[in-house]
Amino acid sequence: MTFLKYIPKLILPIVLLFSLQACGEDDRSQRDDQEETTEAGLTEFELEHGIGPVTERIEIDDEIDQELVTKGRNIYEMKCEMCHNMEGRMVGPQLGDVMEHRSPEFVMNFILNPSGMTREHPVGQELLQEYMTSMPFQNVKEDEARAIVEFLRDYKRNN
Repeated sequence: MTFLKYIPKLILPIVLLFSLQACGEDDRSQRDDQEETTEAGLTEFELEHGIGPVTERIEIDDEIDQELVTKGRNIYEMKCEMCHNMEGRMVGPQLGDVMEHRSPEFVMNFILNPSGMTREHPVGQELLQEYMTSMPFQNVKEDEARAIVEFLRDYKRNN
């Protein structure tokens, strides 16, 4: 008889435990639905746009920003040109046509996270096999990577 008086006190924690567990499972399944992964373990966004700090599409106008082009050219000449030509293979791949087959987000993520891209992204792994060297981290900031993208977009349009 004395045991029966404790049943209401035991039921409440058990009900709460099952309720919380069910909520947690729903949250996980919603996240999984939102970020389906591919065979490589990457989300569709990561597969198309790379792995790194750029995690959503960036807005780029059709019109080229000449101020960004100048900034991007200066950064390219200082940090990229020793390994990349615009036309023709060097230590790394040519960059003159990169904007024709890669998104701005992909290029920025490769600049900002070269080791992660080489380790985890299929394109980065292919490039490592082809060129036999990893791109070093050049301490480029996100706004500088965006400027390099603008320089590459301008190059593509003018050549």
